[in-house]
Amino acid sequence: MSPSPARRLLRRTGALLATAPLLAAPALLAGGQPAEADTPAVASAAATGTSTVDVAVNELSPSAPVGGDTLTIKGKVTNKGRQPVTGAHIGLRVGTPYGGRSAVDEAARNGTGGAPDGNEVPSKYAEKFARLEPGVTQDFTLSVPVKALNLSADGVYQISAALMGQTAAAPYQQTLGIQRTFLPWQPDAAGSRTKTTVLWPLISKTGLTAETGTNETQTAVFGNDDLAQEIAPGGRLQQMLALGSSLDVTWVIDPDLLASVDAMTEAYKVKGANGRLTSGRHQAVAKEWLKDLQAAVQDQKVVTLPFADPDLASLAHNGTKVTGSLSHLKDATDAAVKAVDTILHVTPDASYAWPTEGAVDRDIVKVATSAGANKIIARSDSFGESENLSYTPSAARPIGGGTSAVVADARLSTAFQGDLTSAERSTLAVQEFLAQSLLLNRQTDRQRTALVAPQRTPTASQAQAMAKAVAALQGGTWAQSQSLSATASAKPDPGATTRVPSARAYPSKLRKQELPESAFEQIQATQRELENFKVVLTDESRVVTPFGRAVDREMSTSWRGRTAASDGFRTGVSEYLSGLTDQVSLIDKSEVKLSGRSATIPVSVQNNLWQDVDHLKLRLTSDNGTRLKIGDGAFQDQEVTITSGHSQSVKFTTTAKATGPVWVYAQLFTEDNQPYGKQIAFQVDVTEVTPTVMLVIAGGVLLLVLAGFRMYTQRKRAAAEKSGEPDEPGTGDTDGTDDTKDGPQDDAEPAAPSESEDEAASPARADVPQQPSDPMADTASESTAPSGTGERVDR
Repeated sequence: MSPSPARRLLRRTGALLATAPLLAAPALLAGGQPAEADTPAVASAAATGTSTVDVAVNELSPSAPVGGDTLTIKGKVTNKGRQPVTGAHIGLRVGTPYGGRSAVDEAARNGTGGAPDGNEVPSKYAEKFARLEPGVTQDFTLSVPVKALNLSADGVYQISAALMGQTAAAPYQQTLGIQRTFLPWQPDAAGSRTKTTVLWPLISKTGLTAETGTNETQTAVFGNDDLAQEIAPGGRLQQMLALGSSLDVTWVIDPDLLASVDAMTEAYKVKGANGRLTSGRHQAVAKEWLKDLQAAVQDQKVVTLPFADPDLASLAHNGTKVTGSLSHLKDATDAAVKAVDTILHVTPDASYAWPTEGAVDRDIVKVATSAGANKIIARSDSFGESENLSYTPSAARPIGGGTSAVVADARLSTAFQGDLTSAERSTLAVQEFLAQSLLLNRQTDRQRTALVAPQRTPTASQAQAMAKAVAALQGGTWAQSQSLSATASAKPDPGATTRVPSARAYPSKLRKQELPESAFEQIQATQRELENFKVVLTDESRVVTPFGRAVDREMSTSWRGRTAASDGFRTGVSEYLSGLTDQVSLIDKSEVKLSGRSATIPVSVQNNLWQDVDHLKLRLTSDNGTRLKIGDGAFQDQEVTITSGHSQSVKFTTTAKATGPVWVYAQLFTEDNQPYGKQIAFQVDVTEVTPTVMLVIAGGVLLLVLAGFRMYTQRKRAAAEKSGEPDEPGTGDTDGTDDTKDGPQDDAEPAAPSESEDEAASPARADVPQQPSDPMADTASESTAPSGTGERVDR
């Protein structure tokens, strides 16, 4: 049955309403919405872009080819579009040489996208892809003889790996993906080569704590076991050591790293997050790393930083406001030379200062030279150059006061920053480094020096890229290696800037990362406590050495960007030192009662340290010298010497002038009258002894004497009767007759022996109180003299 006219009208209206959104879709998508796969107009717009296919160049070798070489490029292509790419091939395109270093900077920022550059090499060197599905990645390899590149003049060329292809939406050949990079071309040796110095830093974050074991060897305690991972095979520092050993570089070493690894070669402890200590297990790894480093630096120039690599900028901008902070830099420098000489068996060069990222100002230079350094490693983006100079000047230049700045090239020094874990980024970094180096050399015929000062702590991937670039540079034709000392002593370029920037020019980003003034105040408080503590020790090296190096670590450059960790480390050092100081302390006393005009008050001092303490004195002070005198006045001092693990009781003679409570204070002092430890206070209650009480006591003593005399006479009589001797006159019966004349009394029971007879017949027992006439007791009375040194007092 055919539908009615009304129904047909309803259907047509519904159809129009349903198709209205589809008609409007192209206009909406043209405004920036994602294209659908089945919308030809939109798909065509997306497919024509050079970002449709991602091209990654993961390997380019050789990095700096010469005549007769074959250039090999390996990489991957990934279809990022929504449609398959067909009839595709990837080929190599060669552009024109760059005109200068700035042009390379611009090209590096635009490595992908845009129209293709230059001419494509013959298609026989291209690789074809029949079909690239969306989201699929495929490898490619291009091998092109250098002569096919048609390179003419020496210089740096732009080369591109470009993918040509088509899609269903745009069925014609077009560039769908491109990746640009740099090709240095200097087939013959340059007339004047740039003498280039490469710094190879071995620096790590602070790991050792101030804490040590309470044993003879003072077992080291680490805050974590991160250093073991860095020096283990495949770790960052293991890679730095292995790669640097095959290069002509100048080693720049933080002695704190050497000391930490050296401590790991013996038994060591690791403190967990809960404060518990566990035994470290990487002694073999530490020994192997040190052995390899010792072999690598033999007959090599080693530059040492001050111990723990102190933050020179923080010291200059904030530390100098705190008295005494600057003195730590000289101590850190002296400790550095000793550590490197002892562990690596080489004499290091300590005449260099290396501020963070080579950023300098006049205050930093003053601080750096205060510890003996006369050469400052700066960077060109901080130091600045004259705009009238058309080339990059040599690295060294005098800056006044007998000090030289050795200015590193900023482009070369920062080439390996960022994430280089991908092969694509690493390869691009290597090629850009070599391109900048070649263009630097081509700026002028004048022979110059150049310094490469990379980041302090490169990652493993950054180190690998650095090593590859430096190896290519040292094997190239436009540069030659030179030590840092040779670069620093080279003749300065007459056109180079010698004016040091002011403090206002210091980068704000770096200033925000500095240690604050409060950090240096806390460091100085710890130092004062250490100075006060060490004077009482018989072997101060057990404390001064670990805490002195801990103070150096508190100022380390490695704390930049880690404020919480820095605060925690300083607090840990301070609390641990306070804990050691408290091991020598006074034992609290309760209230003391004195009955009489004079008495002795004992005060106990304990020493729970591993070593003996000396050069201490104990002062007992009365807050009312009129009522209670101590010694000859209101206070008295007595010297104290206590052996390890013992306590000593120090006795003070007091004289009371009146009754009542008096507060007494005990405080330890060092020999120079500096308070040591906490003061204790206790109350002394003096009670008066009246004449009546004295009379009662005297009467009691008299009664005891009379009782003793009576007992003596009774014993004497009993002894005489037993021996049959007559009584002494006046001691017999009152009637004067002799009782024995009556004869024996057989019917009577024997008389029981009297109490006096039992006492005479039995020897005196030690557990029965003796009479005044008894022999002296076995145990002598307690001595009231002061205890001897090291005496242990039971409490």
